[in-house]
Amino acid sequence: MSEQEDALKATYFVDSDDAAIIARARALADGANDDVQIAERLFYAVRDGFRYDPYNLATEREAFKASNILNETATWCVPKSIVLTALARASGIPARLGFADVRNHLTSEKLTETMGTDLFAWHGYSELWLNGCWVKLSTAFNKELCDRFGVKTLEFDPVDGALMHPFDQSGRRHMEYVRERGSHLDLPLTDMFRTFAEVYPGWIIGPDGEATRAEVSPTSKDERFH
Repeated sequence: MSEQEDALKATYFVDSDDAAIIARARALADGANDDVQIAERLFYAVRDGFRYDPYNLATEREAFKASNILNETATWCVPKSIVLTALARASGIPARLGFADVRNHLTSEKLTETMGTDLFAWHGYSELWLNGCWVKLSTAFNKELCDRFGVKTLEFDPVDGALMHPFDQSGRRHMEYVRERGSHLDLPLTDMFRTFAEVYPGWIIGPDGEATRAEVSPTSKDERFH
C-alpha cells in the first residue's frame, strides 16, 4: 500500500470517517472543482474558524479527536492541524500531521512566563498531497490574532505551502523552526506529552502514561489571546 493510500485512512485521532467530519467536509467542498480548491477552502475554514488559544490545552485523549475538536471555538495548533487533516482525508485528499519545535520571538510576556520558555514543542501543522507533492500548511493563527500581534497572516499556497513566517510585518524576528519532528499518520500523543513534561513546568506523566498539568488560574488569563 502506498504512502498516499495510508494517508487516506481514518485513525483514532484523525477520525475522518466520523459523520460530523464528513458532513463538514462535504459542505466546505460543495461546488469546488479540484483538490486544490477544496484544500484552500478547508485551510481557511480551519485557520479562521477556530480562534488560536494556547491556554486551551486539554490532557484527555478524547479531546484530541477531530470530531470532538469540531465543537470548539478556540484551540491551539495541534488540534487545528488534526481537524484540517481529518477534513482533507474525508474529502479524498491524502493528509498527515507534521510537527516541529519552534521558538516564537513575539509571543506575549504572560505566555512566556506561564510556559517558562518561548519554545513551542510539537508545533503542529498539516501535510496535504496536492499536485503530486506533500504541502505543509499551518492553520494555527487566525487572521484576527495576526493583526493584533502585527505578524503576517499565513495564506494558502498549494506549491510552497504555508509555514510560520520568520519575520513580522516590521521586520522583527517572529518564528524560528529549531527542530523537525517528522510526519505522522496519527497524533503521537504520548510522545508529545512526555516532551511537554520535560520542557514545561506543571506537567506530570503518570506510570500509566497519562498526563496531568497544573491549571492556569483565571487571574493569569492573557488578554492578548482573549
